[in-house]
Amino acid sequence: MSIRVLIVDDHALVRRGFRMILDNEPDIDVVAEAEDGRAAIDAIHRHRPDVALIDIQMPVMDGLEATRLLLADPHTRTRILILTTFERDDYVFRALRLGASGFLLKNAPPEDLITGVRVVANGDALLSPSITRRVVQEFARHTPGPVPSPALQSLTNRETDVLRSLSQGRSNAEIAAALFVTEATVKTYVSAVLAKLGLRDRVQAVVFAYENGLAPDRGPRPGTT
Repeated sequence: MSIRVLIVDDHALVRRGFRMILDNEPDIDVVAEAEDGRAAIDAIHRHRPDVALIDIQMPVMDGLEATRLLLADPHTRTRILILTTFERDDYVFRALRLGASGFLLKNAPPEDLITGVRVVANGDALLSPSITRRVVQEFARHTPGPVPSPALQSLTNRETDVLRSLSQGRSNAEIAAALFVTEATVKTYVSAVLAKLGLRDRVQAVVFAYENGLAPDRGPRPGTT
């Protein structure tokens, strides 16, 4: 089935450009457009897209507020891919804390946009190692010492190792090589981690790891079973 996409941007030319790129792909279907965050919420409730490309800076309601409202609703199944002109750390930090599944610059090549939509629709995260490292630094500056969540006790040692690897921005292939297992096994571990911790995707897993002291330089590893 085609990936259903909503494009949200206050500039009609930007929306048209994104639509032209995505409509050329046989597995992607742009089902609607919206010019601000409020219209985006209405469009998501009406069209139920798989992925929403949402700009940050818009009138009426910006993309971050729209993301917050959408992902606070447990019935929302749409994954959010944040778009912006500037790779600002505060935007990245806030978007990921809110539960966005990825972050893409508007001036990225068209193939990056297409790949990003597919990656996010597949349930993975569009989060580069460089952005992961910056988010770690942001947490280190602005959060107190971590108090591990009791939910960590539900993870096995190997699942905890996988969560640590996710916090470092490693791909499934890289995790598999480090743990001497297959990529299929890593996918099973990642799915188990998300299910046990009640997380939406890998981005939320990364944020959870930072908040609970599992990321590099964020404190000792809590005991697991």
